[in-house]
Amino acid sequence: MLFCGGIYFTSTNAFTLLKGYALYKFNKTEAEAVTKPERDMKQEKKGNEAQLYDVRPKTGELIGELYIPRLEKSLPIFHGTDEDELEKGVGHYAKSVLPGERDNSILSGHRDTVFRKLGEVGKGDLLVAETKAGTFTYKVRKVRIVDADDRTVIVPKPKATLTVTTCYPFNFIGDAPERYVLVADLLKSEVK
Repeated sequence: MLFCGGIYFTSTNAFTLLKGYALYKFNKTEAEAVTKPERDMKQEKKGNEAQLYDVRPKTGELIGELYIPRLEKSLPIFHGTDEDELEKGVGHYAKSVLPGERDNSILSGHRDTVFRKLGEVGKGDLLVAETKAGTFTYKVRKVRIVDADDRTVIVPKPKATLTVTTCYPFNFIGDAPERYVLVADLLKSEVK
């Protein structure tokens, strides 16, 4: 039984890693990689769910605020992760879903500005994203430290997930070789 369990966990993690690597190599997002029948089925499913956002934000637009109770800090979230957005606050990876939506919503920020103390946030801590659609409370399930080129942080998730990333180590001078990643599951939604 343990042997079978080990094979199952190894194969599912290997599949996720290979899928992320393949998408990275071919420079595609999950949405681009989905076949037409799968896309139609996903859109049909989405049609049955309440849509949280009527209009998708434009690059550089303020989309909300990230509150981190452990740090007692509120940070503005801007749509996009170019330097212009990251200079102003936390950036929302444009190819990911918006906070509160089902799948993986990805936020990034600089370790020497907005996420200076992110290393104090860990498993069990809360992250609260407030947008025009509502307030979404997430609970950190996992902390990961990955290579800077690791694309597994942007893979799709089966449920509403918030992934928060910054460069690591925090006290590194220059371009940091790794990323500090918080993976949090949606705990509570307060839709407006």
